[in-house]
Amino acid sequence: MEPTSEPPIALGQEDNLTPKRIVELLNRYIVGQDPAKKSVAIALRNRIRRQRLSEKMRREIIPKNILMMGPTGVGKTEIARRLAQISRSPFIKVEASRFTEVGYVGRSVESMIRDLVEASINMIKSDEMRRVKAQAEIEVENRILEALTRTRPSKPHQPFGENFLGALLGNRQPSQSPEQQPPQQDPNQKDQISSMREKLNQGLLEDNDVELEIEQAAAPAIGMIGGGDMAEEMGIDLQGVFGNLVPKKRVTKRMKVREARKFLFPIEAEKLIDMDKTVQTGLDMAQERGIIFIDEIDKVASKSSSGSGPDVSREGVQRDLLPIVEGTNVMTKHGMVRTDYILFIAAGAFHISKPADLIPEFQGRFPIRVELVPLTVQDFERIVVEPENSLLKQYTALLDTDGVTLDFTPDGIREIAHIAFTLNERIENIGARRLYTVMEKTLEDISFEAPDTSEKQVHIDQDFVRKHLESILQDEDLSSYIL
Repeated sequence: MEPTSEPPIALGQEDNLTPKRIVELLNRYIVGQDPAKKSVAIALRNRIRRQRLSEKMRREIIPKNILMMGPTGVGKTEIARRLAQISRSPFIKVEASRFTEVGYVGRSVESMIRDLVEASINMIKSDEMRRVKAQAEIEVENRILEALTRTRPSKPHQPFGENFLGALLGNRQPSQSPEQQPPQQDPNQKDQISSMREKLNQGLLEDNDVELEIEQAAAPAIGMIGGGDMAEEMGIDLQGVFGNLVPKKRVTKRMKVREARKFLFPIEAEKLIDMDKTVQTGLDMAQERGIIFIDEIDKVASKSSSGSGPDVSREGVQRDLLPIVEGTNVMTKHGMVRTDYILFIAAGAFHISKPADLIPEFQGRFPIRVELVPLTVQDFERIVVEPENSLLKQYTALLDTDGVTLDFTPDGIREIAHIAFTLNERIENIGARRLYTVMEKTLEDISFEAPDTSEKQVHIDQDFVRKHLESILQDEDLSSYIL
């Protein structure tokens, strides 16, 4: 969830993102962990500073990658994700345990770069679609009117390539004889279209059915063993290549007007944007501003120096990651991507292994290290209430849709935090994620009865929380199963 009080920083307008300001924005969603916030804030600010340098000096400055250490559920992933949202940077999260060494069956580490490029292009595409929203909505309205009246109110809707000769002539229409000229609209038809458009704008036709004729690419009947994986490794867009060779067919879909608006908008908006420019901008964004969060990095740490077993593959993943993190070229279906200036943030619990178990070369690629501390009871109390997306606000808003108002008292919040902390100590420490299970179990009966209950205001105090969780707290086996 993005900040509600102000939009993300626009491209080229990052001057206000000082390290202190970045930490303030992170504080809206993450409680505590100030050293980690300070480190990522400095890393982001250094990126902004780098953009102000000369081209020669800019090439010499690379991001200082960060290694986060700390137990699960203390905010490692959330810090990285919110940092990307604040700076409007392309962001992906991957698990190191999903990758395998070259030669083993599994995903290649280069796939994370391709995923980042796709995320970056989609982000730019979404921005461009918002820019042409007004014009696209007019085109959508025309398409709907065409379907309702079977008459195009403005120029005919004719996709590129439908008239092959016209496409060769630069979309110029061949001259028509008087017999071939389309009939002129009579005044009654114009009035009908005008009346229909007015009703459409007033929302009076939202439940009407319309039939839309759309182009649909035929699926190519081509089977290749491992074709998708091989194409990804080679940076080839097989779907795009074969999709252009197979002729598109026109199909008719029937839907409500309100559904047609949502269905047609991305189609019409995409026609109004320059995709070549969008793709190039997306590539540049991925290279210069991309952030990759590599979670579970401790799972590929090798504790054994033996030459066999799973440790070989784990060390191999680290060695495959080395050139990616240090800087190399990766081929994607959109073009070559340099990884030199992508910011990598690695994280792991390191409760079994330790950072020193990583190979020395890999350790050297992450010069900044921060340790996130376990959460205290006071931290849990703050997490329930303070963040802009806090659980208290989420559940209050959810039940408000059924007309039920939740009133959390201070002692009730304190008891929820205390129980969550206690369960982490007794069973397994999963950090702030324990609050989800505690809160869900506390409000289970209310959530079930809310649509039909006559009690429209519920006080969540200490006694209420204990009443709903007492049996689970007393039965340790049951609490292990449920919470």
